[in-house]
Amino acid sequence: MDKLKKYKEKRNFKKTKEPIGKIEKSKEKLNFVVQHHLARKDHYDLRLEWRGTMISFAVPKGPSYNTREKRLAIHVEDHPLNYRHFEGIIPKNEYGAGTVMIWDCGFWQPLENPDKGLKRGSIKFILEGTRLKGRWTLVHFKDENWLLIKEKDNYFMYKNILEYNTSVKTGRTMEEIKNGTRKVRNSKTKQIIEGISITNPTKKIYSHVTKIDLVSYYQKVAKRMLPLIERRLISVIRAPEGIKKDIFFKKHLENENNGLGKVKLKSDNGKKEDYYYLKDSMGLISECQMNSFEFHIWGSHVDTLNHPDYLVFDLDPDEKLSLQKVREGVKDLKSILDELNLTAFLKTSGGKGYHVVVPIKKLKTWPKFRNFAKTIADLMAAKWPEKYTSNIRKESRKNKIFIDWIRNTKGATSVAPYSLRLRKKMRVSMPIFWNELDKIKPDEITMEMALKRLKGKDPWANFYDVN
Repeated sequence: MDKLKKYKEKRNFKKTKEPIGKIEKSKEKLNFVVQHHLARKDHYDLRLEWRGTMISFAVPKGPSYNTREKRLAIHVEDHPLNYRHFEGIIPKNEYGAGTVMIWDCGFWQPLENPDKGLKRGSIKFILEGTRLKGRWTLVHFKDENWLLIKEKDNYFMYKNILEYNTSVKTGRTMEEIKNGTRKVRNSKTKQIIEGISITNPTKKIYSHVTKIDLVSYYQKVAKRMLPLIERRLISVIRAPEGIKKDIFFKKHLENENNGLGKVKLKSDNGKKEDYYYLKDSMGLISECQMNSFEFHIWGSHVDTLNHPDYLVFDLDPDEKLSLQKVREGVKDLKSILDELNLTAFLKTSGGKGYHVVVPIKKLKTWPKFRNFAKTIADLMAAKWPEKYTSNIRKESRKNKIFIDWIRNTKGATSVAPYSLRLRKKMRVSMPIFWNELDKIKPDEITMEMALKRLKGKDPWANFYDVN
């Protein structure tokens, strides 16, 4: 039996850009999507991946975090798995004609067999989305009519979540999707960088800074940035609606775009999941297109995943400490590394401290690497106990600098060189020369300053030629 028969019968794929789709083999982690659908009647579509297709419900009023509100959910035909990527316009006179936005997406976890739940009339599940999280229930009451109910748990929200009116994938509003689709169709060359179509390029991310400004920044720094981050597993911070609205952290691969590679690893929950990395500049720009503007990297390459080669120390000062004390800490750390005959490199954090980075050629295992980093931090704390601590506890940091060695642990990340920081000032984590330490503040380098510095000598030019 073709579970997509009804779906295909209702659509003319010569006219609509909706995917024809096919029944696929579901992976261990199940996807879900909520699409805002401005058709004849405005509604939201909840789609849950199960056995190769997506079980679908039309929710007229949309989901609610209020546990007392029962939202009508009408069971409709199954949709193909790749429908979860569809955002655009269904043409006039076609089934479901109107605008479709990816309002939320992520993974879902059924708490019982959905097949049995569909027959019995109750499906309990957990959502791990950007906007929808926690335990939910679908309860059948008549014909194809069900109720979508939020269960009581730690996830709650006082505001009406339907106030979110942009796509979690592209940051566009319904109007922008409607107009932007036409714009891309009529003037594609203005939207393409590295062969990737940049949607909603004029969207404001921070103050007057637009999405295309950030894409252009990463395109220009790619030559220096990529050798330091390519083929390292990454985590990113996305800002689909700009930095003043919801931003979120992502470390698992969702969409397989050009320029991205993946590695399957055990996650914190014990399940194997797809982690990912940048292969080239196309991967960098494709992440920017998905509104990823802050990059964090592992300390090892995917080719030698269990042998780190990128030692990083983050000097994290107590808020009361002066910048002079922080710079003194950097110099003290360098003196110890010099004694060990290790060539270190310096960069601003884009925040309140500096990062000291040491490339390591000699292969070590992660536990040995971590212990080596801790030994150096402990040595600083022992030599200057009044100034430094290697203890992660907040109370031990009073009037001291925490020498953060914990980033040198498998799975931990540090902000990448040349990455923007999606914070209030939106600064750059910038490689600098050692003789610039007393001249450049940790949060001084703007995007414009970083681009100007590209014209000068590279402070990290011989990064992979030492130690």
